[in-house]
This record gives sequence, C-alpha cells and structure tokens, in this order.
Amino acid sequence: MAITASKLRENIYNILDEVIETGVPVEVTRKGKTLKIVPENVKRIRDLSKLPVRDCIVGDPDDLVHIDWMSEWSELKNLDGPPDEPDE
Repeated sequence: MAITASKLRENIYNILDEVIETGVPVEVTRKGKTLKIVPENVKRIRDLSKLPVRDCIVGDPDDLVHIDWMSEWSELKNLDGPPDEPDE
C-alpha cells in the first residue's frame, strides 16, 4: 500500500496497527522519495512450494541445451591462429 505523508499524518496509529496486524509494509511518499514502514521481524523467506506448477517445455529439455559444434569446427581453420593484423 502506498500513501502520502499527509495521509500517514491523518491516520498514523491506524496505519501502524494495520502494518503490525497484517505484516504488509506501507510505502510513504515524501519529496519524491519512498520510505517503507515494515514490521521488524518479517519473514523474508518465500515459500517456493506455493508457486503454481507450469509446463512450459514441450519435449526433452536436453534438446534445448545440446549444441552440435561439429558443423562449426574445422581443424585447419582453427589451427591457423588468429586473423592477421595489418602492419603499422
């Protein structure tokens, strides 16, 4: 929840009680800057098991990371060394 400093001043005790009860931080905007009111002992570890399961990969995931470099590799081309630099 984001509020202005004036709104905070009007209801400071109610807003602070809400932060304590819910644990949800409140953002206060003042002079173009944002400040956060956060309870001191907030758990910041997210439970990844609550994320929805998504099936995004169709097929074998190994097919996505396998790259066949044999078509790019030529021993003669690669043994010649770096390209010649022009003389100064």
